Amino acid sequence: MGKKIKVAAVGIGNCFSGLIQGIEYYRLHPERTITGIMHNEMAGYSIHDIEFVSAFDVSRKKVGAPLHKAVYAEPNLVKWVKLPESDVIVKSSPVLDGVGLYVKDLIQPINKRPVEQIKEEILQELADSKAEIIVSYLPVGSQKATEFWAEVALEAGTAFINCIPVFIASNIEWRKKFKDKKLPLIGDDIKGQVGATIIHRVLAKIFTDRGVDLESTYQLNVGGNTDFMNMLERSRLESKEISKTNSVQSQLKTPLPKGRIHIGPSDYVEFLGNTKIAFIRLNGRQWGDRPMNLELRLDVDDKSNSGGIVIDAIRAAKIALDRKLGGALYSTSAYLMKTPPQQMSDDEAKEALENFILGKRED
Repeated sequence: MGKKIKVAAVGIGNCFSGLIQGIEYYRLHPERTITGIMHNEMAGYSIHDIEFVSAFDVSRKKVGAPLHKAVYAEPNLVKWVKLPESDVIVKSSPVLDGVGLYVKDLIQPINKRPVEQIKEEILQELADSKAEIIVSYLPVGSQKATEFWAEVALEAGTAFINCIPVFIASNIEWRKKFKDKKLPLIGDDIKGQVGATIIHRVLAKIFTDRGVDLESTYQLNVGGNTDFMNMLERSRLESKEISKTNSVQSQLKTPLPKGRIHIGPSDYVEFLGNTKIAFIRLNGRQWGDRPMNLELRLDVDDKSNSGGIVIDAIRAAKIALDRKLGGALYSTSAYLMKTPPQQMSDDEAKEALENFILGKRED
């Protein structure tokens, strides 16, 4: 086993719960081939080298609880395996804009204290735990909260992985801050292993590469966890829709005009739980101007779908720390994120990431 990768998690919700329980699942079942990741090892690091040394949340159901209990606290739905006891206690994060209107009663955020006081406690906790990397699993629409944690990473001297559609790595000013501090930055907006966006990107590129004139397309998503309940508040969705739409548009030779492309969450269906159902349609014209239409339905466990991606992001951040590389990791972000600093085709991004792992490129 290699050197431990010490990680701080922000947002102990379903996504994080799926990540940590997935790691434990494979520890309990060493006979199983590890599925759902693209790299068994990255520069000598395995999934079992990841250690969560600190955790932060806003819910009164989780703050103050040991991590092995907090991951099962309502409204979390992921219950794949039983975690071993942990001495990590979930600490407070400032609420800011991290709790939406529709989920407030479920989350039950703890009473506000001065943000600067909480920040001092967070910085002390990160120092005490020797965290090297912060992974942010904040809810969609958490602009101020994400910026707060990006600043915390800069002050604490940690790498930062932004899993949500708030533009940090894809923002030139934030990239400069992390480059100046020589700290790795990965973002923005985590892809699924085989999720709606990656499938939509591939299909759109096939249409373009095979000479079909793509006239219009949509992607509608429904699910039953707090992510989808949170996204009922449409004002929180602007960056999410931009991120998903631009990810697909980046694969087209000529981007579709506004009104001919619609990509975004559609509705909350409680009984679906962590299952996400995506409906994708592409309308085009072939030889002789004849119409061609493609429809696809995807059913997937949304939390499992992101877990393997974050596994790779964490190890890429650690590789960059080992090599004393700072700033945005362009190759990692392009392959793992919907809105990276630099969009690439998926083939190009995969090759770039492999070269980064091998030490053939620095970003």
